[in-house]
Amino acid sequence: MTTCTTCPYCGVGCGVLAQPDTPVSGDPNHPANFGRLCSKGTALGDTVGLEGRLLAPRLGGKDVSWDHALGLVAEKFLAAIRNHGPDSVAFYVSGQLLTEDYYVANKLMKGFIGSANIDTNSRLCMASSVAGHKRAFGSDTVPGQYEDFEQADLVVLVGSNTAWCHPVLFRRLEAAKAARPNMKIVVIDPRRTATAKSADLHLAIAPDGDAALFNRLLAEISRRGLINQEYVDAHVEGLGAALEAAGTPHPCGLPEDEIAQFLDMWCSTEKVVTLYSQGVNQSYCGSDKVNAILNCHLATGRIGRPGMGPFSMTGQPNAMGGREVGGLANMLACHLDLENAGHRSAVREFWAAPRMADKPGLKAVDLFQACADGKIKALWVMSTNPAVSMPEADQVAEAIRTVPFTVVSDILAGTDTNKCCDLLLPATGWGEKSGTVTNSERCISRQRPFLPTPGEARPDWAIIAEVGRRMGWAEAFDFANEAEVFREHAALSGVAAHQGRDFDISGLADLSDSDYDALAPTVWPVPADGVSPKRFFAGGGFYHADGKARMLAITPPVLADHGTALRLNTGRVRDQWHTMTRTGRAPQLGAHLAEPYLEIHPEDAARIGLEEAGLAEVKNNHGRALLRVLVSDKVRAGECFAPMHWTGETASQGRVNALVTGVVDPVSGQPALKGSSVGVTPYVAGWYGFAASAAQMSPARPYAAVARTKTGWRAEVAGHKLPQDWEGEARQILNLPDGEASVVEDAARGLVRVAIHRGPVLAGVFFAGPAPVAVARSASVDQIGREIAPLQVLAGVPGADQPAKGAIVCACMDVGREDLRRAIAGGANTIPLLGECTGAGTNCGSCTPEIQELLDSTSNQRMAAE
Repeated sequence: MTTCTTCPYCGVGCGVLAQPDTPVSGDPNHPANFGRLCSKGTALGDTVGLEGRLLAPRLGGKDVSWDHALGLVAEKFLAAIRNHGPDSVAFYVSGQLLTEDYYVANKLMKGFIGSANIDTNSRLCMASSVAGHKRAFGSDTVPGQYEDFEQADLVVLVGSNTAWCHPVLFRRLEAAKAARPNMKIVVIDPRRTATAKSADLHLAIAPDGDAALFNRLLAEISRRGLINQEYVDAHVEGLGAALEAAGTPHPCGLPEDEIAQFLDMWCSTEKVVTLYSQGVNQSYCGSDKVNAILNCHLATGRIGRPGMGPFSMTGQPNAMGGREVGGLANMLACHLDLENAGHRSAVREFWAAPRMADKPGLKAVDLFQACADGKIKALWVMSTNPAVSMPEADQVAEAIRTVPFTVVSDILAGTDTNKCCDLLLPATGWGEKSGTVTNSERCISRQRPFLPTPGEARPDWAIIAEVGRRMGWAEAFDFANEAEVFREHAALSGVAAHQGRDFDISGLADLSDSDYDALAPTVWPVPADGVSPKRFFAGGGFYHADGKARMLAITPPVLADHGTALRLNTGRVRDQWHTMTRTGRAPQLGAHLAEPYLEIHPEDAARIGLEEAGLAEVKNNHGRALLRVLVSDKVRAGECFAPMHWTGETASQGRVNALVTGVVDPVSGQPALKGSSVGVTPYVAGWYGFAASAAQMSPARPYAAVARTKTGWRAEVAGHKLPQDWEGEARQILNLPDGEASVVEDAARGLVRVAIHRGPVLAGVFFAGPAPVAVARSASVDQIGREIAPLQVLAGVPGADQPAKGAIVCACMDVGREDLRRAIAGGANTIPLLGECTGAGTNCGSCTPEIQELLDSTSNQRMAAE
């Protein structure tokens, strides 16, 4: 039986068709993706196994009963509240939770414990957008829809590597441009990303130069007489002050001719969508960047109509659902304001709550600082890994260990965060749990189970509700199922609507259990009386008391000078998700980029003495990382980029957020995850190695990065001292104490090659040398588990029956660079022809920029040869 459900990754919210033991596929009827899936979504079926799962409550490393575990949570939290007050306890939750989970957690903390010390990892990705929306609109409202990208004549992508981070939405945009070639795409990003490759104009702006650029745009809008005075007079306040602030140009790091080109494109095109994401939000001035963008759309009235408006693209599958239930420490459920006495009273009355938090709680960075300071006596972490994902991650891990009682709800046992906690509670995961999520265009979709619940795992909402009952509030948390939670949430939204709020799904408050199970993707609002349009604000109707929007006077920041240090930009890679607890289980997703890396400009690499494929030591006062060097002019000189996915489980020194300083936006509390200073020096190891094994590897070496493969595991390693016994070193790294070893050493060149067979079958292979080893990695990985002679293995090259694949370019179709080069040599000189020959780029398409680069470089080489 096929189940319609929703992907658990990014904020696009793609519909998925799933059934046990069968590859997933895209749902052609879901309005977010119409059947498309990205590489991560395509590989979902490979991520749902039980390896490493937490299957029973565990206290101090030993399994305990649910009764004991839940009684302990209630006891410890009640004791902390009794002895130290409600603000001595805290929840840290996640955009991975379903809306029903989020709702019950917020009800328990804010309405019954009486503290607002519940924050979410969504604080790290979209809090500045929330703050900007609330300052401009009076509510956290996303005005537009995905279809606006297809209807626009100009799409501006600001701080968003959409091609990698939201691939399905980018495919929709590419398809629209192919159908209407006059449509233009502008990418504003310091890096020349895969998204920029497809743009008509790429503006390699200085970090944090966005507000200055959009102030320039606002001034130009005024100079050209493009202010929509009728709209502004009727619906907007603050134009004069915003224009005055925009009248003084500030540097943004761009040449004047590029600025002029952008201003002309934006001003001469009515149907403009400006999409912004983490490059805007993850900044110490992120809220001001958001409002600088919103100012331009409000001044021109280009908002809420088809093909035009600002658009905040969220990073997590249910970041929007968390916003709707008040998941942030400064919000109430249903977009009500925590600091509004009337709103608090309305929610308290609806919940029949004994107390209600009356002030904002601790936001993420402050929450973990309070843990370090001894102010938090009981902490509950749900479905997230802050010991890796938070800024100053090393200090966060220590802060968690400082709390007298810590509990975590998770699907896995061995995360970096779980190792810091006292009590582990097994939660159900994707494919097992039931509820709803809301995507970036306000579309509510069902996540439905298609797998049995493993072991003793329970849904998050049920775990939280049982703790609420044991703390003394049995009636308030007596939910029979997730549908009952949803109905209560929907009913409360009707109360919010009577308070003049935007979020209203009261039309769904009477759904039966069967109707809830069958709920189709639904864009809110869904009021109980009448139909609402899909878009907001075309005719005004803002949520400040006077019904008008606010334009803000924005003063751009002075661009930072990092001196001889480099500015570290962090982010995602194409095929991985957050801390890889799911995507790291899918072999094809580790094939494209298998280890943590530092992308650095050639000038900086030469100045520092870094070599391509060497190792770099990256450090500051907060932490240290060892990263593979990728020399590239796609980053600006003086800046560098490193992905944030690797953990203590997957790399020995790859936890990049340990280097990120905990500086936050003063309005939103969102950390500046893209703005830390780091020192970079070469790391010269005594030896470097590559290993592939049928056994799981976790080598404890100064540098190590492991990834799952279709035949087992692979690892990149490096060490200080040359081993006295290379066979013993290889066996230890490969985790193969048995089997017959074949060893070849070239003492003159310092090269070592070791193969370990179990009978005729290759179980592991290890290559080492004084420099990063040159070996056909994909071929070596593919040989594991095959009957193959030692000499052929130790050659380190593919056999005659196994053409070299090269580094993987297309993870969906397992196509490597050498596969593509052979096809190009055979005459496939376009992306469609390569797709026909190899399959590359025919699924999610997120590899097409890299394919185009290969085509371009091959063409350039031919021209040079001629």
